[in-house]
Amino acid sequence: MHFVPLHTPERPFGKSPMIASALGFGAGHIGGTQMTEQEAGTLLNRAVDLGVTLIDTARGYGMSEERIGRHLSYRRQDFVLVSKCGYSVPGYEDWTPESIRAGVDMALRMMRTEYLDVMLLHSCPRATLDTPGLIDALDETVQAGKVRAIGYSGENEDLAYALSLGRFSVIETSVNIFDQRGIARVLPETAKNNIGVIAKRPLGNAPWRYAERPVGNYCEPYWERMNAMNLSKIVEQSGLAWDELALRFSVFTEGVSTAIVGTSSTANLQRNVEMVNKGALPQDLVQKLHEAFAKHDKNWVGQI
Repeated sequence: MHFVPLHTPERPFGKSPMIASALGFGAGHIGGTQMTEQEAGTLLNRAVDLGVTLIDTARGYGMSEERIGRHLSYRRQDFVLVSKCGYSVPGYEDWTPESIRAGVDMALRMMRTEYLDVMLLHSCPRATLDTPGLIDALDETVQAGKVRAIGYSGENEDLAYALSLGRFSVIETSVNIFDQRGIARVLPETAKNNIGVIAKRPLGNAPWRYAERPVGNYCEPYWERMNAMNLSKIVEQSGLAWDELALRFSVFTEGVSTAIVGTSSTANLQRNVEMVNKGALPQDLVQKLHEAFAKHDKNWVGQI
Protein backbone atom coordinates (compact mmCIF):
# COMPACT_ATOMS: atom_id res chain seq x y z
CA MET A 1 0.00 0.00 0.00
CA HIS A 2 1.29 3.45 -0.91
CA PHE A 3 1.10 5.81 2.05
CA VAL A 4 0.45 9.51 1.42
CA PRO A 5 1.43 11.90 4.24
CA LEU A 6 -0.68 14.61 5.81
CA HIS A 7 -0.22 17.88 3.96
CA THR A 8 -2.67 20.05 5.91
CA PRO A 9 -0.50 22.76 7.52
CA GLU A 10 0.36 22.36 11.18
CA ARG A 11 -1.34 24.77 13.54
CA PRO A 12 -0.39 26.91 16.54
CA PHE A 13 -1.23 25.16 19.80
CA GLY A 14 -2.53 27.89 22.04
CA LYS A 15 -0.02 29.93 24.07
CA SER A 16 2.61 27.23 23.88
CA PRO A 17 5.49 27.25 21.36
CA MET A 18 4.30 23.84 20.16
CA ILE A 19 2.77 23.16 16.78
CA ALA A 20 -0.09 20.65 16.38
CA SER A 21 -0.83 18.45 13.40
CA ALA A 22 -4.41 19.09 12.24
CA LEU A 23 -5.09 15.36 12.59
CA GLY A 24 -3.94 13.75 15.82
CA PHE A 25 -3.69 10.11 16.85
CA GLY A 26 -5.87 8.88 19.73
CA ALA A 27 -3.81 6.12 21.32
CA GLY A 28 -6.56 4.32 23.19
CA HIS A 29 -6.70 1.44 20.71
CA ILE A 30 -3.07 0.51 21.17
CA GLY A 31 -3.59 -0.12 24.88
CA GLY A 32 -5.57 -3.33 24.51
CA THR A 33 -4.35 -6.90 24.49
CA GLN A 34 -6.04 -7.54 21.14
CA MET A 35 -3.16 -5.70 19.49
CA THR A 36 0.32 -7.22 19.42
CA GLU A 37 3.48 -5.31 20.25
CA GLN A 38 4.55 -5.38 16.63
CA GLU A 39 1.18 -4.06 15.46
CA ALA A 40 1.25 -1.26 18.04
CA GLY A 41 4.77 -0.25 17.10
CA THR A 42 4.01 -0.27 13.39
CA LEU A 43 0.87 1.82 13.84
CA LEU A 44 2.52 4.41 16.09
CA ASN A 45 5.50 4.88 13.82
CA ARG A 46 3.32 4.99 10.72
CA ALA A 47 1.26 7.78 12.29
CA VAL A 48 4.33 9.90 12.94
CA ASP A 49 5.77 9.09 9.49
CA LEU A 50 2.54 10.34 7.92
CA GLY A 51 2.69 13.63 9.79
CA VAL A 52 0.06 12.70 12.41
CA THR A 53 2.42 14.03 15.03
CA LEU A 54 0.17 14.71 18.01
CA ILE A 55 -0.27 11.57 20.11
CA ASP A 56 -3.02 11.59 22.75
CA THR A 57 -3.02 8.98 25.51
CA ALA A 58 -4.02 8.61 29.17
CA ARG A 59 -3.29 6.73 32.36
CA GLY A 60 -6.52 4.79 31.84
CA TYR A 61 -5.75 3.48 28.33
CA GLY A 62 -4.32 0.11 29.29
CA MET A 63 -0.82 -0.41 27.89
CA SER A 64 -0.95 2.71 25.74
CA GLU A 65 1.60 4.81 27.63
CA GLU A 66 3.95 1.86 28.00
CA ARG A 67 3.79 1.06 24.29
CA ILE A 68 4.36 4.67 23.29
CA GLY A 69 7.51 4.62 25.37
CA ARG A 70 8.65 1.32 23.94
CA HIS A 71 8.05 2.17 20.29
CA LEU A 72 8.39 5.97 19.97
CA SER A 73 10.84 7.16 22.62
CA TYR A 74 13.74 6.89 20.18
CA ARG A 75 12.16 9.66 18.07
CA ARG A 76 10.77 11.84 20.86
CA GLN A 77 11.48 15.11 19.04
CA ASP A 78 9.21 14.11 16.16
CA PHE A 79 5.84 14.34 17.92
CA VAL A 80 3.77 16.20 20.51
CA LEU A 81 2.84 13.98 23.44
CA VAL A 82 -0.39 14.52 25.38
CA SER A 83 -1.49 12.47 28.37
CA LYS A 84 -4.00 12.71 31.21
CA CYS A 85 -3.73 12.20 34.95
CA GLY A 86 -5.44 12.29 38.31
CA TYR A 87 -6.21 8.66 39.07
CA SER A 88 -5.00 5.05 39.27
CA VAL A 89 -1.54 5.71 40.64
CA PRO A 90 -0.61 2.80 42.95
CA GLY A 91 -0.20 3.93 46.55
CA TYR A 92 -1.94 7.29 46.09
CA GLU A 93 -5.49 8.49 46.61
CA ASP A 94 -7.10 9.63 43.36
CA TRP A 95 -7.37 13.36 42.65
CA THR A 96 -4.95 14.59 45.26
CA PRO A 97 -1.90 16.81 44.73
CA GLU A 98 0.27 13.83 45.62
CA SER A 99 -1.37 11.65 42.95
CA ILE A 100 -0.85 14.38 40.36
CA ARG A 101 2.88 14.60 41.06
CA ALA A 102 3.27 10.84 41.18
CA GLY A 103 1.14 10.41 38.07
CA VAL A 104 3.35 12.74 36.05
CA ASP A 105 6.46 10.93 37.21
CA MET A 106 4.90 7.58 36.35
CA ALA A 107 3.94 8.80 32.87
CA LEU A 108 7.50 10.00 32.28
CA ARG A 109 8.87 6.59 33.23
CA MET A 110 6.30 4.66 31.24
CA MET A 111 6.80 6.72 28.10
CA ARG A 112 10.59 6.92 28.53
CA THR A 113 10.75 10.66 28.15
CA GLU A 114 12.15 13.58 30.09
CA TYR A 115 9.09 15.74 29.48
CA LEU A 116 5.44 15.64 28.46
CA ASP A 117 4.21 18.28 26.05
CA VAL A 118 0.74 18.46 27.61
CA MET A 119 -0.75 16.92 30.74
CA LEU A 120 -4.51 17.16 31.14
CA LEU A 121 -6.73 16.65 34.16
CA HIS A 122 -8.96 13.85 32.92
CA SER A 123 -12.67 14.77 32.95
CA CYS A 124 -12.98 15.55 36.64
CA PRO A 125 -15.92 17.59 38.01
CA ARG A 126 -15.81 21.13 39.30
CA ALA A 127 -15.61 20.01 42.93
CA THR A 128 -12.41 18.12 42.14
CA LEU A 129 -10.89 21.16 40.45
CA ASP A 130 -11.42 23.02 43.73
CA THR A 131 -9.32 20.47 45.67
CA PRO A 132 -6.69 22.54 47.49
CA GLY A 133 -3.34 22.31 45.78
CA LEU A 134 -4.50 20.12 42.90
CA ILE A 135 -3.83 22.52 40.02
CA ASP A 136 -0.84 23.92 41.91
CA ALA A 137 0.70 20.44 41.81
CA LEU A 138 0.32 20.36 38.04
CA ASP A 139 1.85 23.83 37.81
CA GLU A 140 4.82 22.58 39.81
CA THR A 141 5.51 19.94 37.15
CA VAL A 142 5.78 22.73 34.57
CA GLN A 143 8.16 24.69 36.78
CA ALA A 144 10.25 21.52 37.18
CA GLY A 145 10.49 21.08 33.40
CA LYS A 146 8.55 17.81 33.42
CA VAL A 147 5.52 19.20 31.55
CA ARG A 148 5.39 21.99 28.96
CA ALA A 149 1.68 22.87 29.22
CA ILE A 150 -1.24 21.89 31.44
CA GLY A 151 -4.90 21.55 30.55
CA TYR A 152 -8.30 20.08 31.22
CA SER A 153 -10.33 17.45 29.40
CA GLY A 154 -14.08 17.64 29.89
CA GLU A 155 -17.48 19.02 28.93
CA ASN A 156 -20.35 21.33 29.79
CA GLU A 157 -20.46 23.18 33.12
CA ASP A 158 -17.28 21.54 34.38
CA LEU A 159 -15.38 22.69 31.30
CA ALA A 160 -16.81 26.19 31.60
CA TYR A 161 -15.63 26.33 35.20
CA ALA A 162 -12.18 25.01 34.29
CA LEU A 163 -11.84 27.76 31.67
CA SER A 164 -13.01 30.42 34.12
CA LEU A 165 -10.05 29.65 36.37
CA GLY A 166 -7.65 30.99 33.76
CA ARG A 167 -5.01 28.38 34.61
CA PHE A 168 -5.08 26.04 31.63
CA SER A 169 -3.48 26.58 28.23
CA VAL A 170 -5.02 23.52 26.54
CA ILE A 171 -8.45 21.87 26.63
CA GLU A 172 -9.79 18.65 25.17
CA THR A 173 -13.48 18.52 24.36
CA SER A 174 -15.98 16.83 22.05
CA VAL A 175 -16.43 18.48 18.64
CA ASN A 176 -18.42 16.57 16.03
CA ILE A 177 -21.58 16.81 13.95
CA PHE A 178 -23.65 15.33 16.81
CA ASP A 179 -21.97 17.37 19.55
CA GLN A 180 -21.89 21.01 18.50
CA ARG A 181 -22.71 23.03 21.60
CA GLY A 182 -19.10 23.73 22.38
CA ILE A 183 -18.52 25.25 18.94
CA ALA A 184 -20.56 28.31 19.85
CA ARG A 185 -20.12 28.27 23.61
CA VAL A 186 -16.49 27.26 24.11
CA LEU A 187 -14.39 27.87 21.01
CA PRO A 188 -14.88 31.66 20.88
CA GLU A 189 -13.56 31.84 24.45
CA THR A 190 -10.59 29.60 23.77
CA ALA A 191 -9.73 31.64 20.68
CA LYS A 192 -9.96 34.89 22.62
CA ASN A 193 -7.66 33.57 25.34
CA ASN A 194 -5.29 31.73 22.98
CA ILE A 195 -6.01 28.27 24.41
CA GLY A 196 -5.17 25.18 22.40
CA VAL A 197 -8.13 22.93 21.56
CA ILE A 198 -7.95 19.17 21.09
CA ALA A 199 -11.19 17.97 19.49
CA LYS A 200 -11.98 14.49 20.70
CA ARG A 201 -14.42 12.01 19.21
CA PRO A 202 -14.60 13.73 15.78
CA LEU A 203 -16.40 10.71 14.29
CA GLY A 204 -18.94 10.69 17.12
CA ASN A 205 -18.28 6.97 17.68
CA ALA A 206 -19.61 6.31 14.15
CA PRO A 207 -23.29 5.70 14.98
CA TRP A 208 -24.10 5.27 11.27
CA ARG A 209 -22.77 1.72 11.59
CA TYR A 210 -26.01 0.69 13.29
CA ALA A 211 -29.33 0.25 11.49
CA GLU A 212 -31.11 -0.03 14.84
CA ARG A 213 -30.60 1.73 18.15
CA PRO A 214 -27.39 0.34 19.71
CA VAL A 215 -28.84 0.05 23.22
CA GLY A 216 -26.17 0.35 25.87
CA ASN A 217 -23.46 1.14 23.35
CA TYR A 218 -21.18 4.10 23.90
CA CYS A 219 -22.56 5.79 20.79
CA GLU A 220 -26.29 5.38 21.59
CA PRO A 221 -26.81 9.11 22.39
CA TYR A 222 -25.15 10.03 19.10
CA TRP A 223 -27.31 7.51 17.22
CA GLU A 224 -30.40 9.23 18.66
CA ARG A 225 -29.12 12.65 17.60
CA MET A 226 -28.15 11.42 14.14
CA ASN A 227 -31.68 10.22 13.48
CA ALA A 228 -33.39 13.23 15.05
CA MET A 229 -31.31 15.51 12.80
CA ASN A 230 -32.13 13.38 9.72
CA LEU A 231 -28.47 13.50 8.88
CA SER A 232 -28.64 10.59 6.45
CA LYS A 233 -30.40 12.90 4.00
CA ILE A 234 -27.70 15.59 4.32
CA VAL A 235 -24.95 13.01 3.91
CA GLU A 236 -26.61 11.50 0.86
CA GLN A 237 -27.00 14.93 -0.76
CA SER A 238 -23.36 15.76 -0.04
CA GLY A 239 -22.08 12.74 -1.97
CA LEU A 240 -19.56 12.08 0.81
CA ALA A 241 -19.08 9.06 3.02
CA TRP A 242 -20.19 9.45 6.63
CA ASP A 243 -16.68 9.29 8.04
CA GLU A 244 -15.31 11.84 5.60
CA LEU A 245 -18.07 14.34 6.29
CA ALA A 246 -17.70 13.89 10.05
CA LEU A 247 -13.92 14.09 10.13
CA ARG A 248 -13.56 17.09 7.85
CA PHE A 249 -16.29 18.90 9.83
CA SER A 250 -14.38 18.48 13.08
CA VAL A 251 -10.82 19.05 11.83
CA PHE A 252 -11.73 22.27 10.05
CA THR A 253 -14.05 23.75 12.66
CA GLU A 254 -12.66 27.20 13.39
CA GLY A 255 -10.76 27.23 16.67
CA VAL A 256 -9.80 23.54 16.68
CA SER A 257 -6.04 22.98 16.95
CA THR A 258 -6.15 19.24 16.30
CA ALA A 259 -8.78 16.51 16.07
CA ILE A 260 -7.75 13.11 17.42
CA VAL A 261 -8.89 9.85 15.87
CA GLY A 262 -8.07 6.41 17.20
CA THR A 263 -7.66 3.32 15.05
CA SER A 264 -6.01 -0.08 15.16
CA SER A 265 -5.51 -0.20 11.38
CA THR A 266 -2.82 1.42 9.24
CA ALA A 267 -5.29 1.36 6.33
CA ASN A 268 -7.80 3.38 8.36
CA LEU A 269 -5.03 5.72 9.45
CA GLN A 270 -4.15 6.34 5.81
CA ARG A 271 -7.81 6.90 4.94
CA ASN A 272 -8.10 9.48 7.70
CA VAL A 273 -5.06 11.31 6.37
CA GLU A 274 -6.43 11.28 2.82
CA MET A 275 -9.80 12.63 3.96
CA VAL A 276 -8.21 15.48 5.90
CA ASN A 277 -6.00 16.28 2.93
CA LYS A 278 -9.16 17.19 1.00
CA GLY A 279 -9.56 20.26 3.19
CA ALA A 280 -12.58 21.95 4.70
CA LEU A 281 -16.15 21.07 3.75
CA PRO A 282 -18.07 23.50 1.54
CA GLN A 283 -19.44 26.29 3.69
CA ASP A 284 -23.06 25.67 2.66
CA LEU A 285 -22.75 22.06 3.85
CA VAL A 286 -21.26 23.17 7.18
CA GLN A 287 -24.17 25.58 7.57
CA LYS A 288 -26.69 22.78 6.97
CA LEU A 289 -25.04 20.71 9.68
CA HIS A 290 -25.11 23.61 12.14
CA GLU A 291 -28.76 24.32 11.37
CA ALA A 292 -29.77 20.66 11.75
CA PHE A 293 -28.15 20.52 15.18
CA ALA A 294 -29.62 23.82 16.35
CA LYS A 295 -33.12 22.88 15.17
CA HIS A 296 -33.25 19.59 17.06
CA ASP A 297 -31.04 20.30 20.06
CA LYS A 298 -32.94 19.11 23.12
CA ASN A 299 -30.44 19.68 25.89
CA TRP A 300 -27.82 17.81 23.84
CA VAL A 301 -24.95 18.33 26.23
CA GLY A 302 -21.39 17.38 25.41
CA GLN A 303 -20.64 13.69 25.84
CA ILE A 304 -17.78 12.83 28.19
